Formats: sequence, C-alpha cells, structure tokens
Amino acid sequence: MKRAKDEYVHRLVISDPETGRSVTVGVDDVKFRSLIDVKVGEIVKGDPLGLVGYELQVTGGSDKDGFPMRTDIEGSGRKRVLLSTGPGFKPRRKGERRRKLVRGNTISDDIYQVNMKVVKKGAKDVFKTEEAAPSES
Repeated sequence: MKRAKDEYVHRLVISDPETGRSVTVGVDDVKFRSLIDVKVGEIVKGDPLGLVGYELQVTGGSDKDGFPMRTDIEGSGRKRVLLSTGPGFKPRRKGERRRKLVRGNTISDDIYQVNMKVVKKGAKDVFKTEEAAPSES
C-alpha cells in the first residue's frame, strides 16, 4: 500500500539515547505488520524491520491524521478524553483542562509514525551518515 513511487505509508523515528541522534526510516506494510498490537513501552526486536541485532522500545507515535498516541489510553482507537498535560494538549493557563481527541496505546494499521528508542545496538550502525564524495575539480 504505497502512495507514490518509493514513498512509504509508515515511518519509524528511531533515536539513540546515548548520542542524542535520531533517524527516520520508511517501512512498507509487510515489515510494519510485525509491530501490529505492540503497546507503547514494549521492547521489540529490530530483525523484522531490517535492523538486525537491534532491540527497540516503542515510546509513542501518531496516526495518519496526526493524533498522538497516549500511554494511559488502552486500545488502538481514538477517544475524546479530558487532558491537563501532553501529549496531545499543551495548557496555556495553570489548571487548564480540555477535552481532546487522542489515539490509544496500541499500534494498529492506522498508525503512521512510530517513535522508538534503541535499547540494544546491532552490528550495522543505523545512525551513520554518508559522507559526500570529494568533488573532482
């Protein structure tokens, strides 16, 4: 289920707490299926995602319409809940509360972005940047 050529429907934002760097990886539906029914906070193996040897912890995400996932909401559906703090709400005044639409803590097919952090590194470095080749002048 791709939108355009080489544009993936789902993406993973993987961050390394040691270095503070993060990288965005596009994944197709076949690889993304391994994350279905995983909850925020769980640790998953990176092998099905093409990250051999990595262990990743799911820290959050958002759905196709931009609604954030919350750890305190069970299930995978959207719910209107009364919030006083984020994610999903930033109070402007002290004590402010507002009813907002947020997504549950379980990854489903409607989730577009999954945020993860590295718990155990693999052999291949995902965070390595490719250096530009020197120009011939």
